[in-house]
Amino acid sequence: MNINQKPIQNETPIDSIGDAIVAAMTAGGVDHLFFTSGSEIGFYQEAIAKARAHGHNNPLRLVTVPLEHVSLNAALGYAAVSGKPAATAAHVDCGTLHYGGAIHTAWRSGLPVIMTAGFPPTAASGSMDGARDEGGHLWMQEVYDQNGIVRNYTKWSHQLAYQDNPGVITSRAIQVARSEPCGPVYLTVPKELSLLPAKDVRFPSADQLGIPRAAAPDAQSVEDLAERLIGAKNPVVVVSGSGRNPATVPALVSLCEMLGAAVVDSASKAYLSFPYDHALFQATTALKDADVVLVLDADVPWVPGRNSPPEDAYIAVVAHDPVRLRFPIYEFTAQVRLAADPLMTIRALAAAAQAALTAKDKARIAERIARLSKAAAKRWADAEAAALAQASATPIDPLWASYQLSQALDDNCILLDDTLGGNPNHNYLRCSRPGSYFRGAGSSGGWAPGAAFGAKLAAPDRDIVAVTGDGFYMFGTPGPALWAGAHHGAPFMVVVNTNRSYTTGTSAVIRTFGRDSYAAKQGFEGGYFDPPIDFAKEAEAAGAHGENVRDPVELAAAYKRGLAQIRNGKPAVISIWMKRLEGED
Repeated sequence: MNINQKPIQNETPIDSIGDAIVAAMTAGGVDHLFFTSGSEIGFYQEAIAKARAHGHNNPLRLVTVPLEHVSLNAALGYAAVSGKPAATAAHVDCGTLHYGGAIHTAWRSGLPVIMTAGFPPTAASGSMDGARDEGGHLWMQEVYDQNGIVRNYTKWSHQLAYQDNPGVITSRAIQVARSEPCGPVYLTVPKELSLLPAKDVRFPSADQLGIPRAAAPDAQSVEDLAERLIGAKNPVVVVSGSGRNPATVPALVSLCEMLGAAVVDSASKAYLSFPYDHALFQATTALKDADVVLVLDADVPWVPGRNSPPEDAYIAVVAHDPVRLRFPIYEFTAQVRLAADPLMTIRALAAAAQAALTAKDKARIAERIARLSKAAAKRWADAEAAALAQASATPIDPLWASYQLSQALDDNCILLDDTLGGNPNHNYLRCSRPGSYFRGAGSSGGWAPGAAFGAKLAAPDRDIVAVTGDGFYMFGTPGPALWAGAHHGAPFMVVVNTNRSYTTGTSAVIRTFGRDSYAAKQGFEGGYFDPPIDFAKEAEAAGAHGENVRDPVELAAAYKRGLAQIRNGKPAVISIWMKRLEGED
């Protein structure tokens, strides 16, 4: 494409390279920039203020966040809930390092996030605007390869150069981030360049560069897979990332009801891909008897040897990237891998199955649905009974806390889950509305506080509730996140399971070294942080409502008060005192 033939139409004057970057972001569908201040990224402030002053109808919103780790998690929360790309801005190498573990989460999320950072000036003092003229720190900030900090965790990275068209580069970043499988990109902008004039610069938007369309599945493979699913004795669908597109949820419900297929979460679940209150949603033990397995966009479908399917099961994998190129070692086997869009594949399978089903098939499937429905009802009843048995236990039992939370939340809630895979909270999930449940896609704890803030900006009319453990909660630097929620009118509630323990430093030690290990006998030094921070007081200091709950009878009322606070515009933290892991209180 000749960029001089179809330039974007700018609603505000472009006077500098910084203006062009902001204009390209807006044209590319980015409407929120999560910003943590730095002297070399002030061009964002000026360009966005200029757009507002000139009456731009849809200016990029600059969202002040006091810490980069929170800003990147907020961008992930915003992108997950809104379906739009989001951007961040950080201060040189120092701010990039402050992104911290959120870089890992972004890499595993499948979400379009444009990470940006300034680069310190290298022009000699007095030689041009933005040169090394502010202090000795400008020399300290230059490293050999700033982009190398995040290169292992990005689809694309670039440092803006003098000869670059800034609009083209920014549009290219957005194009790559939005192309499936979506993911983070990283752009660094030297201070001197951001201030250079760029009068009448012309460039294509990300959409004009072209966002690839979703790929349809191979027709013959679809027909073969549909026949196998129809003929299966125990077909199982494994889900994780397909729910990133909410439209896949009702489509998958229709397909599974047609086939009588059980649905289970993968070992790396991240999105609500099937209603948790549906009778076909089963425990992962269903995989043990599966003879045909359809894996829909799951990084880790199961842990080998732990609820994995039989060796002779037929396994089909469908994803935009069915071989998981972002994983250096990936040993999961499959008879077929389809590089295709999950939604298009679900619809194609439904059409093929509808045409092939016989009356005999339908009768057999009806019997299987009845069996699965009975199993689901028993599992829910058993989980409820287990929770009720702990209704008066002190310290508060995790089963009771999880059960009470499920009772407190309604269909207007978006739940963000930053707990470990074995957390009992998962047994009480009743989320059914597409886009109502998200889990940190990677293994870096601390995603929830920032993600909840970003989610609320994306869905201001929804109740945003995050649940996490106290260890992960502290990883999430909650103070800046709560401040941002209060300051920007984006309140959310965080439920903190306070057991003063690291699973990694207690239960995992036992799994590895045994209960007779030296570490266990000496009290798991490094596994506890007791007494903990007073999370209620910390919340109050950040402008939020905070409660520490120790009485199980008070739990339901505490949840209710927290929800009332966020509905009245104030973030809330409910800290629940629980028993320490693997030890006495």
